[in-house]
Amino acid sequence: MHDKFKKPFRVAAATAKLRKQIALEAARRLLDAFDVPREEPAPLDRLEAASESDYYAAKRKAAAVLGHRIRPGDLPSDDEVREQLVVIQKQRAEDVEEADDDEPTPPEPADDLPTPALSESIDRFAVYRLRLIPLEGVKQDAETHPEGDALYHSLQVFHHAREARPYDEEFLLAALLHDVGKAIDPRDHIAAAVDGLRGSVTDRTLWLIAHHMDLVTSRYRALGVKQRREIEDSEWADDLKLLRECDDAGRVPGSAVESLEETLAYIRRLATEEYLDL
Repeated sequence: MHDKFKKPFRVAAATAKLRKQIALEAARRLLDAFDVPREEPAPLDRLEAASESDYYAAKRKAAAVLGHRIRPGDLPSDDEVREQLVVIQKQRAEDVEEADDDEPTPPEPADDLPTPALSESIDRFAVYRLRLIPLEGVKQDAETHPEGDALYHSLQVFHHAREARPYDEEFLLAALLHDVGKAIDPRDHIAAAVDGLRGSVTDRTLWLIAHHMDLVTSRYRALGVKQRREIEDSEWADDLKLLRECDDAGRVPGSAVESLEETLAYIRRLATEEYLDL
């Protein structure tokens, strides 16, 4: 029988501001779960190992603490929680510098400000890992990317780049990180990648990432004369052509590649010049 007095329960969609508030509270709860003292930096290596269920539980509890009933699909992503971990990290660093005895004001999630540069707070290799891990969940068009997800593609591109330029760290990073923006903003993955990596890579690497699509035939034809000339006259024009070749080659289903950890370890050895001791 229909109950005319029973009102249907509807949960309103979460706003961007609410998602950030939940992400910030979830980040605090993850730090509490790892029992991290306020004066110590966030243990990003341990947080990266946290399971999806750990993140999900933290987000659900955060929403409840904030007094909101929210649909699971509207909860912030794990990557959004990681971004707020950076906000907390920066606040903690400022608190230590000020050495103020008063209780510090909790950081507020940024509403209209650009995403903070991860490199300002943590080791750059942790930045790379945090940007690359979400790519495993980015499925691509089967026609242009028959190989599968964006992380597998990136590892293939790195593999080809390593064969061509085994000791060129800047070029190898461009090959590995060129598509990280796809997990940040699929609508403009190039701009998202540049914003997300600025400060953690060199100008050369950033330029290669910013222009890695410009030599695709259809896109190149759409460029203006001035833009074409700027690319052709750049000191990194040959590098860009090689990156384009590696990008195109990294689309083979079932191709053998190094793991993400092996890839990052290789680049770290280049950065410390350990290969000179071999």
